[in-house]
Amino acid sequence: MEHHGHDEAPRILVVDDERMIREILADFLSMEGFWVRTAEDGGSALVELSKQHYDLVLSDLKMPNMGGLELLQAIAKHAPNVVTVIMTGFGTVETAIDAMKRGAYDYILKPFKVEEVVRTVRRGLEKQKLSAENLRLKESLSLYKVSEAIAASLSLDEVMETVTDAALHEVDADQVSIVLRDGSGGFFERARGLHPDFRPSADLCALDGHALCEYFKEDRQLRVHGPQALDFVVLPEDGLKPTSLVVTPLRMRKETVGFLGVLGYQRGKKFDEGQRKLLSIVAHRAAAAIENAKLYEDLQATFKQTIKGLASAIDKMDRYTSGHSERVAAYAQILAIKLGLPEDQVEFARQAALMHDIGKIGCVMNLNKPGKLSQTEYEVFRQHPGFGKDILEPITFLHPLIPGVHLHHERWDGRGYPLGLAGKDIPLLARIISVADTYDAMTSDRAYRSALPHEVAVEEILRCSASQFDPDAANEFAEAIEADRAVKSERGETIPD
Repeated sequence: MEHHGHDEAPRILVVDDERMIREILADFLSMEGFWVRTAEDGGSALVELSKQHYDLVLSDLKMPNMGGLELLQAIAKHAPNVVTVIMTGFGTVETAIDAMKRGAYDYILKPFKVEEVVRTVRRGLEKQKLSAENLRLKESLSLYKVSEAIAASLSLDEVMETVTDAALHEVDADQVSIVLRDGSGGFFERARGLHPDFRPSADLCALDGHALCEYFKEDRQLRVHGPQALDFVVLPEDGLKPTSLVVTPLRMRKETVGFLGVLGYQRGKKFDEGQRKLLSIVAHRAAAAIENAKLYEDLQATFKQTIKGLASAIDKMDRYTSGHSERVAAYAQILAIKLGLPEDQVEFARQAALMHDIGKIGCVMNLNKPGKLSQTEYEVFRQHPGFGKDILEPITFLHPLIPGVHLHHERWDGRGYPLGLAGKDIPLLARIISVADTYDAMTSDRAYRSALPHEVAVEEILRCSASQFDPDAANEFAEAIEADRAVKSERGETIPD
């Protein structure tokens, strides 16, 4: 949508088949400070409207070739931001009212008083200014919401989803593509979105990161149509050719990390300058959010490595528990998959199991000495799930793991610790780790006894199902571990007896 500046006069097109009326109106409106052109019928008015932007059309209702009502319909379709005012003879007031139902702003009865025409035109222009401002307000409000959503999300996947949605809906694109640097001089498509109403009949393009890099070396903007768009995309064989393309770089501290582009494929689709500006605002917010998400992902990776290091440090406190956490994590993963949990929950089970004994850092004692623990030592030992919870609590993204770490010593019959929960009140994560932990404890050597054979350990787990363990978890584990051992023995891996 074009907007003229405040210093530019509003542009009016007068349409009437009587030359006299056209000239009188043109003279008066020009004297009032408007920029005026005239046309003799609906057809020539449409030609004029296609050549340049007008704010208001003042048209007669009855004209040869193409009358006012047809003109109105064409304007409503092709130039909906133009205000229309209809002039009509006294006998056709009904038609004038019909015209208003079809979107005309007002009508003027002939013979007219010139002052009345000027007043109506001014009111119409005022309405147009207000609705243009409303549109801009709506645009900036939805953009503000988009910005907030982008800024609030810390996962790179979420940022990508929000940005592609925003670009599809704010810019009305058929396709959105985001390419990012891959760290070794190349680019890869990190996200792609398609408009719900767009059903392509062939493969679509991706943005050409290298061509775009070359183009944006100089400070310039990119909005192209037709064949020019092909210079900046990778076109698959027999792929659909874009009709219009807008691309904006994703820049962080003067460095370009990727590109956000919108593509139109439908005939006659052309992105305008306003849409390019919208996209560059979205891209500006997206670039900062991508950087934050990447930093956050690096931070998560660092944290996870630290926690993993701590877990293995606990395992190394005693030669008997060497590798315990890693093995419990593997068993928990096998069981979570067998229980049909979604991928993210399986990963939580694995990570929580890896960290389930992290609280032992707080128990300064030899937990694996031969013989029984004294009452005092046992009381200290029982605190380790609580210590584990305290260690993970300050790290927000590890919160999903806390139930598994904190409650893996609860029992199905309610006689466990630290909370004495029973049955399904115990989080599933904890019920999974409980089985995995006990199985590994039984099948590993300890200072006070040798490892039990696999069969005995599984029998023991099944015997204690419905007392110590969730019956579902116990039964599914028995099946899953047998299947896992069968696969390993087929591969020729050594499996403990």
